[in-house]
Amino acid sequence: MTQSKKTRHAQLTSINAKVARNINRAIVLNLIRERQPISRATISKATGLNKSTVSNIVSGLITEDLVTEQLSHNREIGRNPFYLRVRTGKHFVGAMYFESSKTQLAVVDIDGLVKGMTELSTDTQHPSDFVARCIEEMEKMRVGLGMHNFRGIGVTVAGIVDSAQSRVVYAPNLGWENLDLGQLIRASAPQIESVTVENDAKASALAELLLGKHGVNSSNLVFLSVGYGIGAGIVLDNHILGGSAHAAGEFGHMTIVEGGEPCSCGNHGCWEVYASDRATVRRYIESKSLPLTQASGILIQDVVSASNDGDPVARKEVIKTGQYLGRGIANIIRSFDPELIIVGGTITQAWDLVYPEIMETVNKRGFFGKQRNTTILPTSLSDSPPLLGAAALSIRKIFADRRIVL
Repeated sequence: MTQSKKTRHAQLTSINAKVARNINRAIVLNLIRERQPISRATISKATGLNKSTVSNIVSGLITEDLVTEQLSHNREIGRNPFYLRVRTGKHFVGAMYFESSKTQLAVVDIDGLVKGMTELSTDTQHPSDFVARCIEEMEKMRVGLGMHNFRGIGVTVAGIVDSAQSRVVYAPNLGWENLDLGQLIRASAPQIESVTVENDAKASALAELLLGKHGVNSSNLVFLSVGYGIGAGIVLDNHILGGSAHAAGEFGHMTIVEGGEPCSCGNHGCWEVYASDRATVRRYIESKSLPLTQASGILIQDVVSASNDGDPVARKEVIKTGQYLGRGIANIIRSFDPELIIVGGTITQAWDLVYPEIMETVNKRGFFGKQRNTTILPTSLSDSPPLLGAAALSIRKIFADRRIVL
């Protein structure tokens, strides 16, 4: 039996009204998050929504325990308004970040505050058992902190990820290929309402936008993640690029030294061979001529700390890393013309050494002698950006923020 035009029109009208309500709800909730404390009148003025619509939305958010209100006692104004804030201490998400040597786990409030964190040595050989162990550890943390059930779990991986299928396509440093990570997590935590899996750099870009302290409003930016390898989250016109093979932003394997040192990918002269954490550590060890017994325990944090303490060898290698970072960043600027590049990783703890080298190289290679407006900043995220990125994947769903599309 075919539907009448009147029935179809009624259904479409109902759907459109529901979509409009959801969009307005997201607009109001995110405005509260960004500008709290804020009054209903200010929300109405900022959004163009009428006061009754704002009041209805706010009432619903208070009922959901997502927003709380408090009377303002301001003697300079006649009528004391109620100010709105995001309700913290009520809704929590789980966050997991898998990398080659360690896996970080956290319980995070919806304002991005990490309530508890731990890490495990990554077992790459038995992903199913290891994921179950990670879920168990996160549940112990949650219970120990007296938290309610997780609203969701976000997961980041240093590798190529098909986020729509929650599948790790290829993570060479983990040795994972075509791994249905989302299914493994759901099998160990069937009570969780949402599980989201994403590449670490892409999720870090989302975390900087959603939880960062820079107050970023740019719709065109790149988050550069410098760690064991190098990857990037690219935001163009408010969309985080995925790519046809989910590999957008894998800049670590672009060639910056023609015929240079061999890379694990099989090519020569790749960016991460020169500018990653392992490259910095390797050069430091070689320059120091350290014996194997000492060299095996040295991490990027040790090199950065030594450089900040004035060790000339460490400073030389950190400066060299800044120069190599500048080469790759110059290529990114020429390719995508972003307003902003944010650099994340331990190397940013030596920003006073790294930044001048980046800019000197970028000015020579990236701008063609023309004046440009690309700003380069260190991450404002105090905790691990990929871990906060994992949390942001779930937090974003709670706020239903449609401005940044994954």
